Amino acid sequence: MKRRRELTREPPADELVQRAQPGYYPGYSTLAQQDYWDDATRKAVTSRTASPPPIRFFAPDEAALLQAVIDRLLPQDDRIPERRIPILPGIDERLYKNELNGFRYEDMPPDRDAYRLGLRAIDEMAQQRFQTQFLKLGTLPQELILKSLHQGAPDPAVRIWKRMPVRRFWAMLLEDCVTVYYAHPWAWDEIGFGGPAYPRGYLRLENGLPEPWETHEVRYVWSAPPDTLSDLDLTKQTRPANSSLLEGIR
Repeated sequence: MKRRRELTREPPADELVQRAQPGYYPGYSTLAQQDYWDDATRKAVTSRTASPPPIRFFAPDEAALLQAVIDRLLPQDDRIPERRIPILPGIDERLYKNELNGFRYEDMPPDRDAYRLGLRAIDEMAQQRFQTQFLKLGTLPQELILKSLHQGAPDPAVRIWKRMPVRRFWAMLLEDCVTVYYAHPWAWDEIGFGGPAYPRGYLRLENGLPEPWETHEVRYVWSAPPDTLSDLDLTKQTRPANSSLLEGIR
């Protein structure tokens, strides 16, 4: 347990380090293996590092709000700006093309409507609890709102969640964010993913050994935003300075 806590300890906020390639596999590049892929695979993967598609579904205010939400769900504070993976454009493109994830629950509205309703609800929650827009909140109050959605008990409750199950919206939102992020080769570099298995294939399928073109894992310390929930020990008896924001999540 001590070793696990040591490996996951986050440095103080003033030690925030931004890198072109964060993660546990420094220097590793999935794209360096592209000569071993066929033309279709190479084109599909390398296109993901090109300019992201334009925002065509969300209105500007919706796009800005969703980006703020994404920044809390999958923070990229440790990446230099030009190497941050564009999640919002990927979600926008799916909705613009009206593509489904393969299914839709009968108690959920269409995905397009669900996103617009969910974003409106998040902003209404911010207005009710903190008397300002979600966009204008700091990291901690934003995380408190999103944590209540994760727990399936929106705080404060707004009427929109009576029209749409919050847990289903939350699952869709997370699925979309994670799908877009980990479809990107820069995310593959971060986790040491060897890239497409076709046509070369994989050789070492046992004992967790890396392939000849892969690298070994090294320690990586992620720099959290300065006022994030992940830096607060909510089990302590002493209440933090901003404990008034923490009511309802203990």
